[in-house]
Amino acid sequence: MAKKVALYIRTSMQDQNPQTQILALKDYCQRMKHEVCGEYIDSGFSGKTDKRPEFERLITDVRTGKVNCILVYKLDRIGRSLRHLLDLFAEFQRRGVDFISITQNIDTTSPEGKLFWQMLGVFAEYERELIVSRTLSGLERAKRQGKALGRPAGSKDSKPRRKSGYLLRWAKGSK
Repeated sequence: MAKKVALYIRTSMQDQNPQTQILALKDYCQRMKHEVCGEYIDSGFSGKTDKRPEFERLITDVRTGKVNCILVYKLDRIGRSLRHLLDLFAEFQRRGVDFISITQNIDTTSPEGKLFWQMLGVFAEYERELIVSRTLSGLERAKRQGKALGRPAGSKDSKPRRKSGYLLRWAKGSK
């Protein structure tokens, strides 16, 4: 079955030419007989931010099912933050979207790629446990020092907080 592949291209500087990435990705799709369903090109954007117009359009298309595979030239084209990449890969996995980086041999359609994906999951779980451990240690230390924990009482406490945002985020994550 041919894949509906989205090509994601990013350059850090506005004056950099994205053609190297575009040509290599299209050549790969032609060899593998994949259908290119969209090109998403962000020029002049850092990989450390996820606020990129074409990247946001790509994620929207992933969420609406228009794409079942994302193809990049290098992993750092889609993101440089480990946390961001782990969140992305978790969403891709939930939605059945494959990920391929053609220059680094990362391909979640292969057994090796699935192994890489699972290793990322292990690192994500480990990172989460470290954060929880550090947070609890910090809270314990603050308690021992007699510091008051929690948000200070004030005018914002006069009415109950809205829960709709929490519920919407929970609903999106459980799909």
